[in-house]
This record gives sequence, C-alpha cells and structure tokens, in this order.
Amino acid sequence: MVRRLFVLLALMAATPVAGGAVALAASAAESPSASPVLNEQDRTFLVDAHQGNLAEIQAGRLAEKQGTTQAIRDAGTTLVRDHGKLDKDVMRVADKLGVALPDKPTKKQQAQLDAFAAKAGTAFDKKWVSAEIADHRGDLAAGKQEVSDGSSQQVKELAKGAKPVVQRHLEILKSIKGGG
Repeated sequence: MVRRLFVLLALMAATPVAGGAVALAASAAESPSASPVLNEQDRTFLVDAHQGNLAEIQAGRLAEKQGTTQAIRDAGTTLVRDHGKLDKDVMRVADKLGVALPDKPTKKQQAQLDAFAAKAGTAFDKKWVSAEIADHRGDLAAGKQEVSDGSSQQVKELAKGAKPVVQRHLEILKSIKGGG
C-alpha cells in the first residue's frame, strides 16, 4: 500500500507531543550541520511521503462527507488537518534539498480513492478503515526504513517525527474498526 508515513507526521503536528516532534524535525531540517547528502532512499521517502499526504487529504475529505459515523468523519478531519501540516514540512525539506515532488497521488492511490468514492454507507466505512489501517502500517515500515537506510539527517528527522503521528492515526483507526 501507499506509504502513509507522511500522514503520521501530520498527525504528530496536531498533538502537543507530536507538534514538538515536528518542530524538532523542522529545526533539524534548517540546521547547517544537517547532512545535505541524499541517497535514493531519501528521495523515494520524500516523494512517497508527499504523494501519501495528497492521497490522505483526499481520503480524509471523502470520510468527512461519506462516513456514516461521527468517528469516521472525525478521523477524516484529523487526516486532512494532520496531513496538510505534515505535507508542508515535507515540501519545505524537499525544496531545500532540491527534490522535485509530483503534484498528485500515484495511480494506485488514485484508484483507491476512486474505489472509496464509489462506496456508500457501511461499505464505505469498512473499506476506508481497513485500507487506512494497512496504509498506516506501511507508513510505519517506510519510516523505519528511512531512519535505517537514509543518508540525509533532515529526511531522517522527518521520518522520526512522523512515527508518533502515524501511530496515533493507527490507534484511532483500529479503535474505529474495533467499535471502541
């Protein structure tokens, strides 16, 4: 699934603890001692994170409109807000490092968004929550890979800062799926 680590970074920005981590990541990104050297892992992470954020914002808007429960609609609002904040950080770092970012989600992400839009009622809720859980698990794995294999301290700090946000999103989604 789409790497949704970017989503997690955005969630982090929405909470006091998460906000601090994003601020830490932002200051690390602006630090002259931060490594400007990028490897393919760093570039891939930035591109995937940006496209993931774009997709999460759209998915969140769909949940706000089509979700049948307040919990689904609230989760959608959280994704829109947090991924918007996260994407600003990703775009800032990518710009600073000279990494060009696409202007839309991947074809696979767009197909998933189209599939969400075609669903209604509880069928939408179930598909949306299940897909978001899988995506957030993938985001956690992508962040872990960036931290271990990336070469840019700035990009690695983005990944580290995103982890608590992504975990928080995952907890919210699992709570919705479990009915609790």
